[in-house]
Amino acid sequence: MAMPSPSYTITLRVEAPATQRATSEIVHEVTVAGASVMGVDIAQSHAEVIVVDVTCDTVDAEHGERIVAALDALEGVRVLKMSDSTFLMHLGGKIAVAPKVPLKTRRDLSRAYTPGVARVCLAIADRPEDARRLTIKRNTVAVVTDGTAVLGLGDIGPKAAMPVMEGKAALFKQFADVDAWPIALDTTDTEEIIRTVKAIAPGFGGVNLEDISAPRCFEIEARLREELDIPVFHDDQHGTAIVVLAALVNALKVTGKKIEDVRIAVSGVGAAGSAIIRLLLAQGAKDVIGFDRNGALTTESAGTDPNRTWIVENTNPTGFTGTLRDGLEGADVFVGVSAGNILTGADVARMNDGAIVFALANPTPEVDPIAAGETAAVVATGRSDYPNQINNVLAFPGLFRGLLDAGATQITDEMLRVAAVAIASVVEDSELNPAFIIPGVFDHRVAEAVAEAVRAEGVKEVPTESVRTEDAERLAQHVDRALRGGEKAGAAR
Repeated sequence: MAMPSPSYTITLRVEAPATQRATSEIVHEVTVAGASVMGVDIAQSHAEVIVVDVTCDTVDAEHGERIVAALDALEGVRVLKMSDSTFLMHLGGKIAVAPKVPLKTRRDLSRAYTPGVARVCLAIADRPEDARRLTIKRNTVAVVTDGTAVLGLGDIGPKAAMPVMEGKAALFKQFADVDAWPIALDTTDTEEIIRTVKAIAPGFGGVNLEDISAPRCFEIEARLREELDIPVFHDDQHGTAIVVLAALVNALKVTGKKIEDVRIAVSGVGAAGSAIIRLLLAQGAKDVIGFDRNGALTTESAGTDPNRTWIVENTNPTGFTGTLRDGLEGADVFVGVSAGNILTGADVARMNDGAIVFALANPTPEVDPIAAGETAAVVATGRSDYPNQINNVLAFPGLFRGLLDAGATQITDEMLRVAAVAIASVVEDSELNPAFIIPGVFDHRVAEAVAEAVRAEGVKEVPTESVRTEDAERLAQHVDRALRGGEKAGAAR
């Protein structure tokens, strides 16, 4: 049964008789209707009538309407208004632009704008690489989408995808002090998307591709990585892969197994699945089998898709053929990035002892977590209402913080791998247990650890002559302050 959630918090403004009994009846009726009452406040009080604001968590939008009907049925009670807290949070958007410098006097204006700004413009014209040092480029990421593959919603278009992109930008700022901006493109044409992103790239230090449907997302990312001189990251692929590997590193510690010895079944070979498989192999996995809806991926089922072909050529060393259920026989790890309710607890019971199950389909996992936990040693999902949430926010803020600080021009597989290991390292061995293999999203150490690991790896990729002395000194000071907690380089505390 679905439970009340903060995603559906509502406030009911209710008019009722000015008696203690009336208020109690209102709270009782809301509770009986299945909502969780979070607060009761008197908005207005008169001799005969009071107006009460009742805030409660509900299951879904329809649940709220049922509660309204139940209250309206009470004698002398009338619901004046129902407000949805989630919609209220989005009024006018969730992000804004704020100046970093004072603009209070004529002298301020002459330096920030005309005429002083011309000197800075000419300096950049003479030395284009200084744009990163003298503009927002050094700390700004474009969050780009066409709205064709929004998590759990599918192809809803660029306008409807904007709330998700705004949320992403807010997370960048909150967790790693990166200024990100949503760019929603009203086109699904691959060439037009590539051309547009290239055209806006001069103003950004990195690009985060988001919610673009497969297989177009593969070509868009590959082309932009090849044709731009700033890092390009597809979070649906690589963000998920980073956090999955981080969780697996610690889950294997809990079960006493090694990645090179385990058999891993991956359900879903789209954007996320293919990236997960590549990163698992980079970490040392030897026996990985990819499954689509028809079973183990084969040359025939891969077709002409280059990503699927790569998976066939680099995985399944034993040549297994068969369904996902059959593939779980003798498997040690299951990673699902496919569809909800495709497995049962009995299917998980076919896995080896000490099984690890990552059922990441949202909002409904591939297998019920409670049923899986009856036999599996470790269970993780993409949901926040179960232990071990695999959440991309653990990866992308710190990753881009490190990339920007290093002045990196590209993202390598090794950067992704060290980011995963950094996330895993935040959980001390003494803290590890089946219900705690991955740190919480509000742990400020995560973004800091990821940023430092990626920065260190990124500096290796930057040509020595392109790193100016003052930038290197500033970078060292920044990282030192961040690690000592002296500035907001990590998550909200």
